[in-house]
Amino acid sequence: MNNFITNKKLIFDRWANSYDWTFPSFIYQAIHKRLLAYVELSSNANVLDLGCGTGRLLDRLASQFPEIRGTGLDLSPQMLRVARQKNRHRPRLIYVEGNAESLPFAEGQFDAVFNTISFLHYPHPEQVLSEVKRVLSPGGRFYLVDITGNNPAFNLMANSPAGIKLYSREQRQQLGADAGLLCLGHYYLLGPVLLTIFAKPA
Repeated sequence: MNNFITNKKLIFDRWANSYDWTFPSFIYQAIHKRLLAYVELSSNANVLDLGCGTGRLLDRLASQFPEIRGTGLDLSPQMLRVARQKNRHRPRLIYVEGNAESLPFAEGQFDAVFNTISFLHYPHPEQVLSEVKRVLSPGGRFYLVDITGNNPAFNLMANSPAGIKLYSREQRQQLGADAGLLCLGHYYLLGPVLLTIFAKPA
């Protein structure tokens, strides 16, 4: 497992300097824009972005909701270095290194948690969801955005050596239920990219 995490970290560390100029990054920005149409936040919300990369989603959230506070967490120190350099919203936004399976945050600390095109990388998704529930405040929401396993054309990715796994709507819903999260709905954002919104019971 340590080797798996180290290899993932190295891949994203090497990608960090050019990440915002690659084709996937432009796709992610389009996804972020569509995601925001479904986001509901109180004016002073405290939010967490898991797998924040170079901080593009948090930057967009902080611009749309000018009083929120946000924390970005990523496994890659080089991605975080770029995020910190580009942070236009200090001190409202901060970036920390960490593993989504063991979050360095207090119980009930966040009003919303975001995870965009990162869930497919997690070797233990049930542990990530358990941690998300723990750090969410009662009534808080988890916005999970990823390629869905409902599309057979993309299921080939699940057998890749990179350790990627895709989940259908039903699988997401069951994983959430097992962690004690309520599924509020599924919404396609772009092609096979599906948003699933969960809530922590109040």
